[in-house]
Amino acid sequence: MLEPQCPGVVDRYIDLSGFYDREGLQPLKQNILDAFAEYQGHYKRVYRCLGAAGELRRDMNELLATPAVQQKLAKRAAGIISRELKKPGSGGAQPQQRFLSAVTHKGAVALWETVEAQADRIYELSDSYGLAHHLLNPILTAALAAGHRAVACPDPMAPDRLAHLIFPNLSLAFVTSTPEQPWPHRAYRRLRLDAMVDGDAYRAAKPRLRFTRRVAAALLEEGVAGLSQAKEAHDRLERLYNPYVDFDKVAQAADQVADTLLALGRS
Repeated sequence: MLEPQCPGVVDRYIDLSGFYDREGLQPLKQNILDAFAEYQGHYKRVYRCLGAAGELRRDMNELLATPAVQQKLAKRAAGIISRELKKPGSGGAQPQQRFLSAVTHKGAVALWETVEAQADRIYELSDSYGLAHHLLNPILTAALAAGHRAVACPDPMAPDRLAHLIFPNLSLAFVTSTPEQPWPHRAYRRLRLDAMVDGDAYRAAKPRLRFTRRVAAALLEEGVAGLSQAKEAHDRLERLYNPYVDFDKVAQAADQVADTLLALGRS
């Protein structure tokens, strides 16, 4: 539900509630309320599980992304910038933000074909510990300063951190390849970010890292199971509602809105 800022002047209301058979739905009231409460309950658990998994992954990153490692990544980023961003662009200063990957009821999903459709040169960043953000962030900053159009793809488990970058005008992309979601094709170049981790720091943190990875994976699995249960509850809601919705009138309303928008585009 979105409230128009200036109804009748800039925005308008589109009321779909008139297409329900209210009288027909009344005998199903308790079933609908129960299914909706179950649906919401599953999502609360999903958010807790995925939030906890994300925090554990952040903890793993903080263990290994020492200042020395970040310096190595910055140096590697500088080399990429000098090689790939030589020519100035003519794009805007703000990146487009798009999620390329997500956690769904079917598990973790990445739309790798979206990258292939926009880039011929694809850098694969092999990364087990969340280091890619420290490489991608300076590349994005430099690209925007040079006027290149960028699509910045956050990590769905940590939306404040970059997971992938696409520069459509340069036919260039950077994808984070993890053990859970590996890049499935041959890359233009492959960078092993794990190799930049300090060996002593890794050995000291190895038991903690093993525990963190195992628990984070279990929480992610529990979150996926919760999403599957939430989908089942939502499907049950739809089965209850669908016989009492006039979908022909819904389609007519959609056509009217589409005609209005097309007319605006022609004016």
